[in-house]
Amino acid sequence: MHVLICDPISPKGIALFQERPEFKVTVLEKRLKEEELIPLLADVDAMVVRSETKVTRRVMEAAPKLKVVGRAGVGVDNVDVEAATARGVVVMNTPAGNTITTAELTFAMLMAVARKVPQAHATMTAGKWDRKAFQGTELCGKTLGVLGMGRIGSEVTKRALAFGLRVLAYDPFLTEARAKALGVELVQDADGIYAEADFITVHMPVTEQTKGMLNASAFAKMKPGVRIVNCARGEIIAENDLVAALESGKVAGAALDVFCVEPLPADHAFRKLQQVILTPHLGASTEEAQEKCGIEVAEVIAGYLLTGEVRNAVNLPGVDAKTYEQVKPYLRLGEKIGSLLGQLAPAQVDRIHVTYGGKAQALPTTDPITRAILQGFLAHGAAVKDINKVNVRSAASSLGITVEEKRSDEPVTFNEWLHVQLFSAGQKVISAGGTFFGSPDNPRIVRLYSMPVEIPITGNLLLLNNADRPGIVGYLGTLMGKYKINIASMSLSRDEVGGQAFTVLNLDSVPSAACLEEIQKDPDISNVRVVKF
Repeated sequence: MHVLICDPISPKGIALFQERPEFKVTVLEKRLKEEELIPLLADVDAMVVRSETKVTRRVMEAAPKLKVVGRAGVGVDNVDVEAATARGVVVMNTPAGNTITTAELTFAMLMAVARKVPQAHATMTAGKWDRKAFQGTELCGKTLGVLGMGRIGSEVTKRALAFGLRVLAYDPFLTEARAKALGVELVQDADGIYAEADFITVHMPVTEQTKGMLNASAFAKMKPGVRIVNCARGEIIAENDLVAALESGKVAGAALDVFCVEPLPADHAFRKLQQVILTPHLGASTEEAQEKCGIEVAEVIAGYLLTGEVRNAVNLPGVDAKTYEQVKPYLRLGEKIGSLLGQLAPAQVDRIHVTYGGKAQALPTTDPITRAILQGFLAHGAAVKDINKVNVRSAASSLGITVEEKRSDEPVTFNEWLHVQLFSAGQKVISAGGTFFGSPDNPRIVRLYSMPVEIPITGNLLLLNNADRPGIVGYLGTLMGKYKINIASMSLSRDEVGGQAFTVLNLDSVPSAACLEEIQKDPDISNVRVVKF
């Protein structure tokens, strides 16, 4: 079996491949562009990459024997996972290898931006001696705001507390109990960080919610003289807005390891600002991290090719083929239930309880389904970077979320069903249940907010509470028509005649802000929400 190592990894990782007689190992001397790589792939069974080589759909189409892509690192941004899944190619990563090294770089950046170490060094090597120009500030007694409390954010927090910093933490999924255990003060939104922090460090993935979140509006809310550190993802910061904040003095300094465009363009404004410290994406660049990632990627690929063992896969549950076929329909249903709840649930959920009923309770394993539920749920927050079915349980644990599973033979209306309940501080905050209508290809949400419903898990949902009065359905239909929104299906439920009703519309497009505003003007309608599947 041919293993192609496209990017530099630890020699120990390469040696693990070379020690096995089953493998033919090719190590590329330099990173190749797509058109240079494609001619080399005809007989390749496995590819090993870091962040440089792009494994695109075209690359995979040129490798008919390709079975697995191993990423020596966490993020798989450079791998077309959807295309890999469609072609039956397993994508594996090494999620634990760079936690400590990125946390340590973050802290090095904090100290450097506080004491202006790189700038002072540059003047010394230029033959100068200018102590007054480089007066810094102490960390001890200051307030550090941590945006994102996953693995890396938690490790940064430990080091910050040891240096005498007060730590404020913002993470939609971090519970009060977990925050207390970490020794941090939990704030309800990012504004709580902006108002009080002397230093702000970012440890969030790039999502719709986090992309560009540190922008002009955010900088305006911050304390004068705040200092920013980003070793997570460049896209989280609106770079032009940060340049303006630095030039105005609102932000006293920034230490950046990641950028919207990498490599950073030679003429980028950051390069001209003396108060900015720049490093070329060094978060995982230590001997120890590279050795861990190199060894781990070799082990997971070898295990898969030689025995079929699945570890650290981002697109396949770790189960055998026969079991996978049995649980496969539930994976989609579970992920959609999780996604629904992730978009509707309040912050600080601390317990998730999953019940498998009817035929579902007889499945040989429920773990991949629970992981799919967690993945759907956590994907809608800014808690943990690169969520996948491998790391969702540890991600939930790091956020203080307890995950419980129960198999139930309690007789109900449906032959097979999943029911997911979310709790906060001992109180149930929301629940949803699903099943299949007729066949595994026809999943439905059949219970939401303890109300019976029938919701296809596709498209866009408009959910609302309304008084049970004549004409409400016609009103909604007319309003959707006014805004050129097609209704695919509708589900209605009520507690009693003339009481309170719960209405769900499946729509072909997302309602505009104007449409939602008009709906909310009706005094009989409340709690209007939109969910995207």
